[in-house]
Amino acid sequence: MAQIFAYIVHKEGKADDTALELVAAAKKIDASATVTAVVFGPDAVCDEAAASYNEVWKVSTDAYPNAEVIRRALVSLLPADAIALIPHSTFGMDLGPGLSVKLDSAFVADVVDFEGVEDGKLKAIRQEYGGMVSTHVSCDISNGAVINVRPGAFQPDESKSAGGQVADKTGDAGDMAETTRRFIEIVEAEAGDVDITKSEVLISVGRGIEDQDNLEIIDELAGAMGGDVSCSRPIVDAKWLEKPRQVGTSGQTVKPKVYMALGISGSFQHMGGIKGNPYIVAVNKNAKAPIFQLADVGVVADILEFVPGLTDKVNELK
Repeated sequence: MAQIFAYIVHKEGKADDTALELVAAAKKIDASATVTAVVFGPDAVCDEAAASYNEVWKVSTDAYPNAEVIRRALVSLLPADAIALIPHSTFGMDLGPGLSVKLDSAFVADVVDFEGVEDGKLKAIRQEYGGMVSTHVSCDISNGAVINVRPGAFQPDESKSAGGQVADKTGDAGDMAETTRRFIEIVEAEAGDVDITKSEVLISVGRGIEDQDNLEIIDELAGAMGGDVSCSRPIVDAKWLEKPRQVGTSGQTVKPKVYMALGISGSFQHMGGIKGNPYIVAVNKNAKAPIFQLADVGVVADILEFVPGLTDKVNELK
């Protein structure tokens, strides 16, 4: 079995939640595999990753997160038959495809599950048509593979029992100078009247609300539950709520304890903005909505009928 590598995304000296998700993803591929974390960044992130990975390869660079430079370095670092796991984020979509071309290896994007390896082929599951259809993919890993893993698809492995060693691989990474592309800065989303990134309870609404006037029942439920209102992109596009309320890859990244998705289908662009391991409650009248595959509790119902009754019940219990 080829060695598995996980690319660790980090911010402000702390590893992203996907670092622990990639541990779980690697174990679905091969429970006995040696898994190595690759960190382009500070010692603090390396030490954090060492608790969960068998080994950590550290590369010191000021180019992070320039995918062009990192791709070039990974080509120098990774063995020919490596299986590289990369989060399916905006950055991961920039890094992964080109890396697979340079390594002459298979590439699979937006993977939500694995079914192991059989006869030298890795079996992965993707989703098509907004999550309505699951696609089973079999790829030859004789020359390795680059796999973009959907954030949130795997429960984070928080066992932290690996105790891996950190190895400095900066000298093996080759030329790390920025050339045709130069990283300038990360522009944070503007803050609104409510900072949903700090909310412990989020009542999130999607296009199932049908009309702006119906948002009143969402506000009432949020008030009863002591939470804040957030939304999916269609609500912002319709200008029913402001941009800072949007959850998703093109909106805010949130980490609540409870996330209630009302009339939200559950596209990967939306779910990609939900980190940690929140308790997800989904209410949608479409029984085949992708959100139900991720929810802890799913209710097939029209939110316009369900939400007022839920609000009354919460107030009664209070």
